Amino acid sequence: MGWLSTHELDTATGMPAADMELSLWRVDTQRKAESTLRLQSSYQHLKTLKTNQDGRTDTPLLEGKDFQVGLYEIVFAVGNYFSESFSTRASDLSIGHPFLELVPIRFGIADIDSHYHVPLLVSPWAYSTYRGS
Repeated sequence: MGWLSTHELDTATGMPAADMELSLWRVDTQRKAESTLRLQSSYQHLKTLKTNQDGRTDTPLLEGKDFQVGLYEIVFAVGNYFSESFSTRASDLSIGHPFLELVPIRFGIADIDSHYHVPLLVSPWAYSTYRGS
């Protein structure tokens, strides 16, 4: 069986994003006929976690019987992280409030025998992600 993991890195400091809250959701989506961008989605909350000192969660986000084919979304609370972070306080960066508040990453799981890894590289102004290993 496969599993789902994540790793958050604070690119403003070059350090792991410790104590960042994130929520995992399962997404059921139906496309409307007139547009591929018009989606009707329902969300099932699976769990909310915080990252450890290494910017990772202590346990996989999904594993075992919970690791299923489907569409998922991780929502990262980056605004709270940058507002409360000891390493990069919003006031220290003269931005008042972080530009980014929540970062949702929606992705699909197609193979339950694979490891899916969703890293987030984030600063108060930008983020990137990819399918990691």
